[in-house]
Amino acid sequence: MHTTNQIQLLKRLRTLLGEAYVLSEGDLTIYEQDWRKRTRGKALAVVRPANTRQVAEVVKACAQTGVSIVPQGGNTGLVVGSIPDQSGTQVLLSLQRMKTVRTLDADNLTITVEAGCILQNLQQIAAQAGFLFPLSLGAEGSCTIGGNLATNAGGTQVLRYGNARELCLGLEVVTAQGDVMHSLSGLRKDNTGYDLRNLMIGSEGTLGIITAATMKLYPMPAANLTAWAAVPSVTHAVKLLGLARQHLGAGLTGFEMMGQFALSLVDKHFPHLRVPLWQEATYCVLIENSDSESQDHARERFEHLLEVAFGNGCITNAVMAENLAQARNLWHIRESITLAQAEEGLNIKHDISVPISSIPSFVEETDAQLKREIEGVRLVNFGHLGDGNLHYNVQAPEHGDSKAFLRDNEERVNQLVYQSVKRFDGSISAEHGVGSMKVNDLPHFKDPVALKLMQQIKQALDPQGVLNPGRVLR
Repeated sequence: MHTTNQIQLLKRLRTLLGEAYVLSEGDLTIYEQDWRKRTRGKALAVVRPANTRQVAEVVKACAQTGVSIVPQGGNTGLVVGSIPDQSGTQVLLSLQRMKTVRTLDADNLTITVEAGCILQNLQQIAAQAGFLFPLSLGAEGSCTIGGNLATNAGGTQVLRYGNARELCLGLEVVTAQGDVMHSLSGLRKDNTGYDLRNLMIGSEGTLGIITAATMKLYPMPAANLTAWAAVPSVTHAVKLLGLARQHLGAGLTGFEMMGQFALSLVDKHFPHLRVPLWQEATYCVLIENSDSESQDHARERFEHLLEVAFGNGCITNAVMAENLAQARNLWHIRESITLAQAEEGLNIKHDISVPISSIPSFVEETDAQLKREIEGVRLVNFGHLGDGNLHYNVQAPEHGDSKAFLRDNEERVNQLVYQSVKRFDGSISAEHGVGSMKVNDLPHFKDPVALKLMQQIKQALDPQGVLNPGRVLR
C-alpha cells in the first residue's frame, strides 16, 4: 500500500507528465532489472519526461516529498547503477523519450543532442553529415548519450579520441533542487571557474541529471584499415602496441587484446563468425588504423608495421581486412565476447585498468593466483590494451554450476583481483563506473582524501540525498 505522500506525489507526477508517462503497474522489467539480469528492483513509479522542463519539475516534486530518484538511460550498465532498489519507494526517471538532435554546427565541429539519444543514432547522424563521432562500444545500439556521459564511457577508440569526457564540450544538467544549469555553448576554451561539466561527467547521476550535451565531431577519415594478429604472449602484445604507435602515430585508433579462451567461447557459441587464428596463439590482437592520407599510402604503412612485427617475433600470423565488410566482421567477433560469455553462464566481471607497462606482470601473477585458489577456473581476459583497460573476467569451471560458483566465490575473487590491481597502481573501475556493485569496495581502493572530497561534494550538491542514493558513495 502506498502512503499518503506517495499517492499525492504520483498524482502530481501524472498531472505534470500525463497518465501515460507515469508507470506504476504492469510489467516494468525493462526498467527494473539490470542488463545482466542479476538484480531486480521495484520502483514507486517509472516516469518518462519529454523535455528538460519536465525533468526539473519531477525533481522538484520528488525533493519536496523526500523521494529519491534513479536516473536511467538505456539501462545497459554493468554495475547496477541505474535501477531502483527493492523498497518500492524510489522514482525511476527514464530519459529515453528525450532523443532530439538540437543542432549540428559543421563549422564548430559539434553536435548538441538530448540525453536519451541512442549512441548508434548519433554516430549515423554525424556520418550522414560527413563527420565522425568516435565513441564506440558494444551496447551502442541501445545505450544513450546521457548514460555514456554519466558513466564516462570508454569503448574501443579511447586510444585516440579519449573517453566520453574528452568528447564533451558542454552540458545541460538538472540539479538535485530542480534547477537547470545551461552550459551547451560548445566552447573549447572557457576558463571561468570550476569545471562543473567534468564534475557531472562520471558522477553516475548522483550530483545532477544530464539532459543534453554538446559533443565533438571529427572529419571522416579517408583511410580505415583493420588487422587481426596472433601474438605469443601479453608481453609481445605490449611490444606490438609500441611498434604500432611508432609506425602509425596518430592514425592508431584501436588496439584490442583477446585471450584464447575468450575467443574459444565466440567460436563455440557463434561458429558462423569464423574466428581467425584463435587456435594458433595464447592471445590475438585487433589493430585499427584511421588516417587522413590516401588508402594506398595508409595500407603501405600498415603492412610495413606487420612486417616489422613479424620479423621481431611480436606476431606469429596476421590477417588484414580487404574491405569494410571484413573489417566489420572482425570487430563483430571482438564485440561478441561478452555475449558468448553470457551464453556460457554467469560470470564474475572485472573492468580494471593498470599502467600498460605493468599489464604483462599483472596478468601473469593474477592468473596464477586464481588458478591456485580455485581449481578449474577459466579466465576470460580481453579488452582495450591500447589504453590499459582489461575486462578481466572469471568463468566457473567447465560443467560447473555457475550460480553456485558466483555465490561461493564472487567476493573472494573480487578481493583477489582488486588487491592485485592495487599492487600495480591500477583502478578497480576503468569505464563501467562504481554503481552499487563496487560501492562497498571503493573505500578500500580509493585515496582517503579523495574519497572525503567526493563525500563533501555530494553533500554540497545533494544535501537531501535525492539523486541515485547508494551509488558511487555509501
